[in-house]
Amino acid sequence: MVDNAKVERRTRGRPQLRPDEETRRLIVAAAREEFQANGYAAASMVRVAQRAGVSTKTMYRLIPTKADLFRSVVSDRISRFILEIDGETLAGLPIEQALEHILIAYGGLTLDDETTSTLRLVFAECDRFPELASAFYELAIRRTTETMERWLERQRDAGHVAVDDAAAAVGMLRGMMIMEPQRALLLGQRTAPSQAEIAERARACAGLFLDGCRPR
Repeated sequence: MVDNAKVERRTRGRPQLRPDEETRRLIVAAAREEFQANGYAAASMVRVAQRAGVSTKTMYRLIPTKADLFRSVVSDRISRFILEIDGETLAGLPIEQALEHILIAYGGLTLDDETTSTLRLVFAECDRFPELASAFYELAIRRTTETMERWLERQRDAGHVAVDDAAAAVGMLRGMMIMEPQRALLLGQRTAPSQAEIAERARACAGLFLDGCRPR
């Protein structure tokens, strides 16, 4: 007969290590908090590791520099937006509903407190750290723009809209959706809009945009 106590003792030992991807998510979340609390220049890699509950050795192995941390924070947020407007999700929707869905996701991305805080950080510190502006432009502005452009180009190719310059059209659409409320947010003149407010604005912007670019 097997001694259960001996079996239990043999199966115990060093606990299973946490996967690197899970650890990386903890570090990125901790870095987001650290940047929001202290800005970029004053942010501490040691405090990020402490917030994440990991060793500094592990953190430096996964994300070696503060610039990499900032890029990871921005990229993580934008990746969530891109997942929200996945092509398969939008494929079965009428163009009006698909565009509303995109604009609601875009409004939720750009008009929340996290993005407002990040933009303020970039504006405040990009003279000293130009890599902040470069990272934000490449990972946030450019990626969101290109994702929306590809969707609009598919609508054009399918004959649903008539636009000569998808990039210019997306720029106008983005501005119509977020420019005024985002400006007020950055200047501290209002709080982040509710989901209902974002949805209402998205519906109005989608209607105006599509009315202006439907094939005649």
